[in-house]
Amino acid sequence: MRGDGTSPFPVYLTAPRYVLGEIEEDHTAIANLDERIAEFRILPRPDFWGWGKIRRTGTDIASMAIESGSATLCAAGHDPTSIDALVLCSTAFPDDSGGHARLVRTVMSGLGLDDADVIGVTLNNCTNLLAGLQVADAMVAGGRYTRVLVITSDRVRDETARMERFALFSDGAASCLVQADQGAFEVVSCAGAHNVHQLDWSNEISPDLAGTVNERLLKTAGITLDEVSALMHANIFRPILVLKEMQAGFSRDQLYTDNIARIGHCFAADPVINLVDRAAAGQVADHRHYMLASSVPGSRIGILLRKVPEQP
Repeated sequence: MRGDGTSPFPVYLTAPRYVLGEIEEDHTAIANLDERIAEFRILPRPDFWGWGKIRRTGTDIASMAIESGSATLCAAGHDPTSIDALVLCSTAFPDDSGGHARLVRTVMSGLGLDDADVIGVTLNNCTNLLAGLQVADAMVAGGRYTRVLVITSDRVRDETARMERFALFSDGAASCLVQADQGAFEVVSCAGAHNVHQLDWSNEISPDLAGTVNERLLKTAGITLDEVSALMHANIFRPILVLKEMQAGFSRDQLYTDNIARIGHCFAADPVINLVDRAAAGQVADHRHYMLASSVPGSRIGILLRKVPEQP
């Protein structure tokens, strides 16, 4: 029985992986950096904001999606023929329907998913991956699908927009499997909160929406926020992130800001990137709870995970 009591089918997340743009540059290499700083009226203090490195790619979102998805399949030890569906996420799919078809064909053939269903997720900006994970969770919890591969892939299409008022953007992709088979993490619950009147980049990220998501996730699990060992969040500018998440009730110790300077903001991929890196650093322990969450103005999505011990 799942933690929320709604389905007899437990759901697991396993084999999270990511890839970054192959070209690493210092943030000072952004061509219009000074102009953007002046436009946004930002105090030019790199250490304060967490400006460090960015990652660019000379490839495309399909290539990064294939690379990350292949790494997930390899880590999980599953043949592509065992995957029932692909949930492909991006903030910028091709503009025309023909381009959509070519993208799907390229990614699915590159991964060997010849017989899998496919669902595309966009319109959620930097919460796309978590929206896709919610979709995959419902697919598996409903009992129709056993294994769903979820991938998000994005690159900056216009270099003049690599710096925004809230983040330095990097190119990258992230992926994981959502499945009925026992995996690395049990998906305890998923939740979202939205204010459609605030869905505009002129508005700020809402800590109230984050608090609502926390309440819904924790009520399902029967735990308190203090019992969440870590938040895997978006890698936006450090003071903005820390302020908004602490206003939502998190402590500074639950945050992980190292990747803000190391790689910047990889669109929707950040929560999974941070999960992978914290696990690699030995900061993820069996039986403990971890939250993936991301916000944009007017929207917050969160997913509560519980680390499952490795099977002998």
